[in-house]
Amino acid sequence: MLAVVLKDAMTVRVEEVEDPRIEKPTDAIIRITSSGICGSDLHMYEGRTLMPVDPVLGHENMGIVQEVGSAVVSVRKGDRVVLPFNIGCGTCFNCTRRGTHSCLMANPHGPHAAYGYAAMGPYKGGQAEYLRVPWADFNCLKLPGQPGDDLEDDFLLLSDVFPTAYHATELARVQPGSTVAVFGAGPVGLLAAYCSLIRGAAEVYVVDSVPERLAKVREMGAVPVDFTRGDPVEQIRQLRRSNPFITGAMRPGEEQMMGVMCGIDAVGYQARDIRYADTHGGPERAAQVLEQLIELINPTGHLGSVGVYIAPDPGARDESTRQGLYTLPFAKAWDKGLTISGGQTPVKRYNVFLRDLIIARRARPGFIVSHHLPLSAAPDAYRKFDARKEGYTKVILLPQTSPMARA
Repeated sequence: MLAVVLKDAMTVRVEEVEDPRIEKPTDAIIRITSSGICGSDLHMYEGRTLMPVDPVLGHENMGIVQEVGSAVVSVRKGDRVVLPFNIGCGTCFNCTRRGTHSCLMANPHGPHAAYGYAAMGPYKGGQAEYLRVPWADFNCLKLPGQPGDDLEDDFLLLSDVFPTAYHATELARVQPGSTVAVFGAGPVGLLAAYCSLIRGAAEVYVVDSVPERLAKVREMGAVPVDFTRGDPVEQIRQLRRSNPFITGAMRPGEEQMMGVMCGIDAVGYQARDIRYADTHGGPERAAQVLEQLIELINPTGHLGSVGVYIAPDPGARDESTRQGLYTLPFAKAWDKGLTISGGQTPVKRYNVFLRDLIIARRARPGFIVSHHLPLSAAPDAYRKFDARKEGYTKVILLPQTSPMARA
């Protein structure tokens, strides 16, 4: 089959690789109809993780069941399914407690597993024509409709981005009437703002610098904040301070609450130093977003981090960040009484009810998708998505429509 293979830092190729096969009775083989390029893939692409040998990339996967093992009972050939990016066995200590992001059985080298990702098990990714799915009964979420219909993009985002965004709002404890700041307007950040609005947040501010991303923020009804125009913490405080309806409702003492109650880090360890960054880049400052959110969030507020932090980081600027060691203003966080939560998303905790919101047309996360491309276009798509230019907000690869794909 044809697949997207990471050959070296900044180099992917579409190559012929071995077809997947049923290895265990609980496996299924999926014919991939859509596979997303994720911002997390860029960490591998840029050489910012340990480098596996010629991995097939892709952890955002959806398709049609082609074959099932003898023990699979809940999905059958021809079913349309989407797969959580994290692989769970369904029966271990963590999986049975809804912690499928920390399965104890799927990866012999650590308590987590995923398709096509560094240090997350031996599983090939789904930026390919076909994919093997372990524990298929547990990991396949059945979908209605047909490939290529008007819900294809929305359903694909159930693999990672939409549940991760919703998880961010859970970690930040967003509820009706909340004030929310999301740092980062990539796919996860945009949908974190979207999920905040779904949950009834009163004010949602989104910080980024890329014009196309900030335009999406405004389109959904949130407030864009361009960090190239000044300190985003002070910009958000000033926006709230200058709104007479906000200040007019405050009682004495509440003028100290000009920040927000809920903060979301959707950037992670490759944050750009706002002192020197321009619209599309700049030097890195790994802990910057966490520092800014600790400053911005009001006393007794909540910080949820779904931006990726990885160690070791071979491309870090110094030894401390290479080992994942960051300096944070913890005394300020402690003094404010903030809750701080983070980590990978347990996709299966959310994907069923998010699917049903999509089916009911109460949620349409696919608005973030900017490009649909054949598998053969993957090398160019990675370059442009990594550069954050030319409107490459979210890219979906369509292996079955590729000129290179087999009939």
